[in-house]
Amino acid sequence: MIKQGTNRLTLNKRIVWAWLIGSLVLLMSPIAGAQTSPDSTIRRCAVVNQERLLQQRDPNRLQLIQELNRRIEQRQIEQKSLRTTAADTTVYRIPIVVHVVHNNASGVIGGSNNVNISEAQILSQIQVLNEDYRRKAGTNGYNTSAIGADARIEFFLATIDPNGNPTNGITRHYYSAKATFDIQNDDVLLSQIAYWPSDQYLNIWVADYQGDYIGYGQFPTAADTLKGLQANLNVNTDGVRIDYQTFGRQIGTVNRTYYMLGRTVSHEIGHWLGLIHPWGDGNGCNEDYVADTPLTEDRSVSPTSCKQTYSTCVAGKQTRDLVENYMMYSPDACMNMFTAGQVARMRAVLVLSPRRAKVVKLASITTPLTESEQLTVKVYPNPYQSDLQTDIPLMDVQLKGIQSFQVDVFDGTGRQVRTASYANSSSTRLALPVTGLAKGMYIVRVKTASEAVSKRFVVQ
Repeated sequence: MIKQGTNRLTLNKRIVWAWLIGSLVLLMSPIAGAQTSPDSTIRRCAVVNQERLLQQRDPNRLQLIQELNRRIEQRQIEQKSLRTTAADTTVYRIPIVVHVVHNNASGVIGGSNNVNISEAQILSQIQVLNEDYRRKAGTNGYNTSAIGADARIEFFLATIDPNGNPTNGITRHYYSAKATFDIQNDDVLLSQIAYWPSDQYLNIWVADYQGDYIGYGQFPTAADTLKGLQANLNVNTDGVRIDYQTFGRQIGTVNRTYYMLGRTVSHEIGHWLGLIHPWGDGNGCNEDYVADTPLTEDRSVSPTSCKQTYSTCVAGKQTRDLVENYMMYSPDACMNMFTAGQVARMRAVLVLSPRRAKVVKLASITTPLTESEQLTVKVYPNPYQSDLQTDIPLMDVQLKGIQSFQVDVFDGTGRQVRTASYANSSSTRLALPVTGLAKGMYIVRVKTASEAVSKRFVVQ
């Protein structure tokens, strides 16, 4: 939905995101120097420059973003025409994997100035996200604004890895070749060091980043599968990158005066969920395609205070900038709000962007089942249409009581191609560990201490 009261937009711009229009001419100077900048000169977000790089890799990316935006606007029109009063109470849950990339040869975890940050610091960030996105009363994420809204989106550290094994959702990687990373140009390198499928998890790379930028979140598109090597690079980099000094809340290495409450991650995940800066990027006063955020003059808020600022994007009309909005460049302490329009846009992305929709679908898969007197296994859909990637292959394992079991997948020659172990589990529904398998016939075997069941499974 487009804001009222502006004549700056053509009909075509209703479909093309304004930040894409301006991204080729805005802020193209390279990042240089070590991360010694005072907080007042820090630039929170590298999204504009990074988007230019992604479009260079994938010539179809702009079209796919336009298509997603078209779908969102069409959905809003349809919902408005239905005039439904039924509240959408669905809570979407997003599994996060945090990849900590460091050059600490000792492997020591936590402590002052240690990029290999502690689990407590990571958990503090997950807590902040849930306070902010759920508008939780009694926390820094609560607000009383008439346009503020609970996004009904929650985040948790992944409990199952891509192979089906239990995990705490944190991976740690010692990388000795370099101590600091370029938040833009090292995106592929970081994904080569650590990556889980980005249509199953929200990848967050925590590292020591050079220069003034402290965060980045990759925008979604309408793409399901991407063709070509360069396009697939964008799949592998899909996620969020955050400097280790701004990841978490006032704990461990978090020491940026104005960015120490975890709001950089709240901001960047907003981009990952399809939100644009309220000023629309470009030269400011552009569209963010959210009706209840006022037109805003560039990054007009103060990076060091919550001082109220105003914009005059419409001749003769002054509007208040939403200093408190998570998508502004305000200090962390000022932020406490997503608007209802921003919430509607993020929730639409989780339905209409195929890869984002798959993330939340996978998060809802692990479901307790009734127990069985004997081991019972069901795999579905079978056959599985791997080219479409619209469904997720599932496996129902029903057991007697609590047992440990192992899942092995064998190809047509009898070679084991996947294995996963589950300790002390009750009957459950799981994602079948077949990601990346070639088309063909496979045998899925589930084995407990006393029983074994095999099922034929076809990938088409």
